[in-house]
Amino acid sequence: MASGRLTSFDFKTGAILVGKYRVVEHLGGGWEGEVYRVREIMTGVDRAAKFFYPHRNPADKAVKFYAKKLHKLRDCPVVIQYVTQERLTVHDHHVTFLVSEYAEGQVLTEFIADHPNKRLTPFEALHLLHALAKGMAQVHLLRESHGDLHAGNVMVRRHGLGFDVKVIDFFQWDGAKPEQLQDDVRGLVEILHASVGGARHYARQPAVIKNIVRGLKSTLIRKQFRTAIHLRDYLEDLVWE
Repeated sequence: MASGRLTSFDFKTGAILVGKYRVVEHLGGGWEGEVYRVREIMTGVDRAAKFFYPHRNPADKAVKFYAKKLHKLRDCPVVIQYVTQERLTVHDHHVTFLVSEYAEGQVLTEFIADHPNKRLTPFEALHLLHALAKGMAQVHLLRESHGDLHAGNVMVRRHGLGFDVKVIDFFQWDGAKPEQLQDDVRGLVEILHASVGGARHYARQPAVIKNIVRGLKSTLIRKQFRTAIHLRDYLEDLVWE
């Protein structure tokens, strides 16, 4: 804690919170707060709990934003499902936390690192990109955006040729302007680029990859894919040469 501000929660494994949840593990942290995997004591169901630092959540504005946005996108399979919100006191600070679906799987950066040569084949990477683009297309149809799409904000599980994906940590935008939708598309293209090995291996990628990545030139990407809907449709009509 610095200058009277709460900057870490440091919940221990096994700790009981508000009489309902047992802490399983710390999942990560960032500017707004920390995320823990918790288990409902009564049901045994695992959830994700995001605890907001009070100074990053004045009047619960951040919590309200996330709850409303997740509720609006509740029919989009790529989005974590919101459950409820709770409050507790930590070191004399009133803390609000969001309880949501716990997404099984790995963070995409770890998933890629576990593969041979720390990259996916072009075939695998395109299947992964399609799963993400298909999911984000539903978000864009509702005129919403993610705002910070990268491999560290994607949870993934492999099922045969397909992938189950979830996007996490939506950035704070209410509604989306065209340029914000395009930022999401660039994020998706950068994920494809990273998943096949990044700049080090780009020169040896087949045309099917280069025709999407476009050297990561924003103007070229924007010209071809204005939204995730366009990227999804492109992939579904793709002819492999």
